[in-house]
Amino acid sequence: MPILGIMASAGTPRTFSVDYLVVAGGGGGGQPAFGGGGGAGGLRCTVTATGGGGSLESALETSLATNYTVTVGGGGAQSTQGSNSVFRTITSIGGGGGGFYFETLPDTGGSGGGGGGNDSAPTRAGAAGTANQGFAGGNAAGTDGTAYCGGGGGGAAAIGANAVRDVNGGAGGAGVSTSITGSSVQYAGGGGGSDQGSAPGGPGAGGAGGGGNGGDGTTPGVAGDVNKGAGGGGAGNGAGAAGGAGGRGVVILRYPDTRTITFGAGLTGTESAASGGYKRATITAGTGNVSWA
Repeated sequence: MPILGIMASAGTPRTFSVDYLVVAGGGGGGQPAFGGGGGAGGLRCTVTATGGGGSLESALETSLATNYTVTVGGGGAQSTQGSNSVFRTITSIGGGGGGFYFETLPDTGGSGGGGGGNDSAPTRAGAAGTANQGFAGGNAAGTDGTAYCGGGGGGAAAIGANAVRDVNGGAGGAGVSTSITGSSVQYAGGGGGSDQGSAPGGPGAGGAGGGGNGGDGTTPGVAGDVNKGAGGGGAGNGAGAAGGAGGRGVVILRYPDTRTITFGAGLTGTESAASGGYKRATITAGTGNVSWA
């Protein structure tokens, strides 16, 4: 009987912990004109820091030879929310699209889009972020006869800056730095708000962590960085009347170096060499399953 008991125990699948960084796609900058910056994709992480100023997430206990779902969210087109990213039970919400002229409001999201310039009010509020994933976008500034300036998109680590009437567009909120890959990298910065072209301070800068700069009268908004879930910059006007697209998100997994991951059909990913007792899988696109041996 004792021998049988030992054999049964030896046949039980072993479990191990997996740390994760799950970043959703960033929102697109507001377009066709006077756009707010796109909000960064929601960020959830178990290493160093997580989004929205929340407490670190908890690693997930994982079994060998078991399929687990992964989705990497795409970035949003201009004025459009990014798509969610998923690892198992963990979902990060796509960043909100920036608002723009003609009273169109920004979108809520993992981080909120910045407000767009408008005729009816001196400020147009930025949209809210998602608790423990990201922050709100900044407010727009300007009314008829002034330089319209868009608010900055929210970032995973900071609120997007408010625009200043007749002065400048709002800067995108900063992203979160994490060392899950073995070195510190910043993700999920918000997009910068636009400037009509006559404000002396110009458009808002993209937030650290890949956020795109806002546009002005001659330069379009810049796209957010791919695989950082960053927000796109808002559209200016005239030749600059185009917002930047949001950047695609990413899923990074850290696990003991005694394990080897398999990427299922539909996923694009790579596994690192062993370092510091871990391997890391970086998944940059697609939807599918992963498993470990």
